[in-house]
Amino acid sequence: MKKLNLNLFNLLFIFFLSLTNLANSEEKFIAAEPSKISVIDGDTIKIGKEKIRLFGIDAPEIKQVCKNDNNDPYPCGIAAKNYLSWLIEDDNEYDEIIYCYYSERDKYKRIIGECFIGTISETNINRIMVSHGRAVAYLKYSEKYLDAQNIAKNKKMGIWNGTFDLPEEWRKKNK
Repeated sequence: MKKLNLNLFNLLFIFFLSLTNLANSEEKFIAAEPSKISVIDGDTIKIGKEKIRLFGIDAPEIKQVCKNDNNDPYPCGIAAKNYLSWLIEDDNEYDEIIYCYYSERDKYKRIIGECFIGTISETNINRIMVSHGRAVAYLKYSEKYLDAQNIAKNKKMGIWNGTFDLPEEWRKKNK
């Protein structure tokens, strides 16, 4: 009888654990007008008190220096942040709401999101950052934007127009 109760308990525990995991993996969104969004860096924005880390991309760090095609240094982390700000605020000609879809958070409690301009999700901000060479595909977590990275590389756009350390490598060297 004790063995039956233990098995029943284990079965119920697994059932409720799977329900919890399903509830936690449900896709949600956070949205705001461009004027209510703060750009932290080239791959992180803030809406209200929530930080959103753009899924699948890694932008140069704010203090990171890259070199252009003339081998001249420039602050590529600041350039990435400025491009993301421009994309959200200035290139968004109709001042459409930004929607970030997510189902998880990282170890820093940031939302890991894929962000779009407007309700029809036609303009993927994450993809544009990579395809214009302002960030790289973060292959450690996803290959979703590898095609966008190859476009930027082939066209020598943004950071691909010169030399740079991958942001992850730069962070390791500069801790």
